[in-house]
Amino acid sequence: MRRKYILISAVLLGLVVISCNHANQRQQTGNSGTAINAVAVKDSVVVKQSVNTSAQVYAKPEVPVLCYHRIADGIKSEYRVSPATFTAHMKILADSGYHYISPAQLYDYLVYNKTLPEKPVMITFDDSRLEHSTIAAPVMEKYGFRGVFFIMTITYNKKNYMTTDQITQLAKAGHTIGLHSWDHTMVIKYKEAADWQKQVAEPKNKLEGIVGKAVEYWAYPNGVYDHKGAEELSKYFKLSFTLYSKRDPVVPLQTVRRMIVPECTSQGLLKSMHRTFEK
Repeated sequence: MRRKYILISAVLLGLVVISCNHANQRQQTGNSGTAINAVAVKDSVVVKQSVNTSAQVYAKPEVPVLCYHRIADGIKSEYRVSPATFTAHMKILADSGYHYISPAQLYDYLVYNKTLPEKPVMITFDDSRLEHSTIAAPVMEKYGFRGVFFIMTITYNKKNYMTTDQITQLAKAGHTIGLHSWDHTMVIKYKEAADWQKQVAEPKNKLEGIVGKAVEYWAYPNGVYDHKGAEELSKYFKLSFTLYSKRDPVVPLQTVRRMIVPECTSQGLLKSMHRTFEK
């Protein structure tokens, strides 16, 4: 009788282990566009989550994603805004009821239909500039926002660019750190496996070591991509961000659109956001 009891207990324990292993599995939308069921655990109960197909992701309304580069006075560039203009932009967003969302929230909205706050907006920065840490981050935090900082790893600890300590502090303050390649070479020029290793895999690993957490988001250098490159990036990142390029309906998670913010008035910013994303 004791032997029979031990045998039954072992079988039940095996079933529990198998259940736990399955419950911890998580799958994402496939490039084929086929819906996949993700498995999650809630209060010890296995719950299946419906995952959107690529077509369903592509059909969802876009969320405004802003892209800033230089924040400085006295520089002639279409990618520059003055510190005063940047402050005015953050103020008008806050006063107009916009709520910052992180890339993780955007991903859950696109893939799992999770709810976003009213009037969501994402604020992103390319090129690792020093003023992103010294000017942009404090202003955003003043208005209750957080940013997404896409880092070129060739630049850190160099003059006029962020240090590794500043990047780490941004992550600790609740901002998101993403990758912007090693040296800003465009994805369409990655021809060999060595290119992907140099521009994506190695910088991603180094950046993860700096911030102490996974780096799951990418911004295309110059905003330029092709279909093959977007598909390859899906092996490394949950989301990849372009600029004004059209989204790829087969890999929409890897072709999320952003708008470059120029030197403009606060009302001009709101009008541009509406024209670009909120049609």
